[in-house]
Amino acid sequence: MKRLFATLALAAVFAAPARAEDVVLYAAGSLSGAFGEVAATFTAATGVAVKAAFGPSGLMRERIEAGEGAHLLASADMGHPRRLVAEGRAEGVIRFTGNRLCAMAPPAVGLTADNLLDKALDPQLRLGTSTPKADPAGDYAWAMFERAESLRPGAEAALKAKARQLVGGPTSEKIPAGKSAVPYMFETGRADLFVAYCTTGKAAADAGVALTLVELPPALAQTADYGLVVLKGAPRDADRFALFLLSESGQAVLGKWGFAVTTAR
Repeated sequence: MKRLFATLALAAVFAAPARAEDVVLYAAGSLSGAFGEVAATFTAATGVAVKAAFGPSGLMRERIEAGEGAHLLASADMGHPRRLVAEGRAEGVIRFTGNRLCAMAPPAVGLTADNLLDKALDPQLRLGTSTPKADPAGDYAWAMFERAESLRPGAEAALKAKARQLVGGPTSEKIPAGKSAVPYMFETGRADLFVAYCTTGKAAADAGVALTLVELPPALAQTADYGLVVLKGAPRDADRFALFLLSESGQAVLGKWGFAVTTAR
C-alpha cells in the first residue's frame, strides 16, 4: 500500500499542470539550506518556481495570520501548523521530517558530552539559545533545561535565567548578510556555547567553521518534529510541492542536510 501511494504521489508531482504558478513557501529558518536544494530539484523536475521566505516558525505563522499570501508553511514544530488548522486556514498537518538539538561551542571551550551540563551552568560562559514561543528551537532548548532539573536540582532555573535569547525573536539582532547566526554569535562574543539544531552545527562545520558539535546525552536529548500545511486556496502546484517533499527524492535531500528521513524502506 505504501509503495502504491508513493507511485501515485510521484505521478501527481510530475504530471504537467494546466498552468504553472509560482509556489509561495514560508519555512523555518533551519530549513533554508535544505529547502533551497529541494526547491531547485522540484523546479527542475516540474518547471514550477518556488518563492521561499525563511524565518522563525512562530513569526512566519503570524505573517500568514496577518494575511500574507503564502501557500504552505513548513514549521520546525507541529504546534504552529496545528494552530493554522484550528483557525480553519488549512485542512491538516503532515510531519515531513525531524531534527534534534545539539550543543556547540568554539574548540577552545573544551565542550564534551560529559561536561556539557557543567559548561552550560558555568557562570563564566555565555549560553545562547533561540527565542521561545517565536522560534521552536527556543522551546526545545527550554524543554532540555527542564530535563536538566532531574540531573541537577536547580539547573532548570539557572539555565533559563542565564540563557541569552539571541536569535529567532521579533526584536533579535539582524545577522549580517553572508553570516550564519551561531558562528556569528561566537565571533562577536555574544555566546560561548549555543544550544541549537544539530543541522545548524552540521551546516556550519560543512562551511568550514571551526566548532565542537556535541550530541545531547540521553537524559537531556530533545527531538523536533517538523510539520507542513498547505493553506486553503493554494494552487495545485502547492500540493505537488508537498508530495515532492515526501517523495524519496525530496527526503534524500533532507537527509543529505542532516534531517531525519521519513521515507519507508
